[in-house]
Amino acid sequence: MTENKLPEIIRKTLSGRRPVEIEDGFRSYRHAAVLIPIFKEGEEYKILFTKRTSLVDAHKGQISFPGGRIDEEDSSPEMTALREAEEEIGLKREDVEVLGRIDDAVTVVSNFVVHPFVGLIPFPYDFMINTFEVDRMLYVPFSSFLPDGVADRILPIEYEGTVVESLSYVHEGEVIWGATARIMKNFIRILGDSVKSIFH
Repeated sequence: MTENKLPEIIRKTLSGRRPVEIEDGFRSYRHAAVLIPIFKEGEEYKILFTKRTSLVDAHKGQISFPGGRIDEEDSSPEMTALREAEEEIGLKREDVEVLGRIDDAVTVVSNFVVHPFVGLIPFPYDFMINTFEVDRMLYVPFSSFLPDGVADRILPIEYEGTVVESLSYVHEGEVIWGATARIMKNFIRILGDSVKSIFH
């Protein structure tokens, strides 16, 4: 199937461009890194998301990628993403094939610059969920994020007593919104027509 070419298209596309980096400038951001885990289930490529618990400090209950704040001991943002994925869902870093990095994103409320990395992971996998941080995992078909899939939309999101208008994707009743939705939309934009063609 042509869909089998997806990892190679991602690797080739990301290796041929320089990711847009957000500098602190006049604003002092906190920095975080996330992993966008891609895997193949049967004949279909999917993306793994986590639903955060209500126990964590930031982004309670939101759908997100495995990831977190960059620590001083992390040698690079990529190492942060891999470390956090291992801590949150038990995904060993040696089991992740990093395909590349995409553009930085900013979280509006919590003032983080997020550095996203795309990784190919094995599946099925013996995940070990950190139940303090992660309520559960979601597996969303990659094709859902294409323009003719689960079309992104602007939805009113009620969060912690405030209603915000946010880019959103809806999958099986769960809403992916905020920085996570913006990262996915930008990821698809970066891949462009090269990825759309393999799903038709």
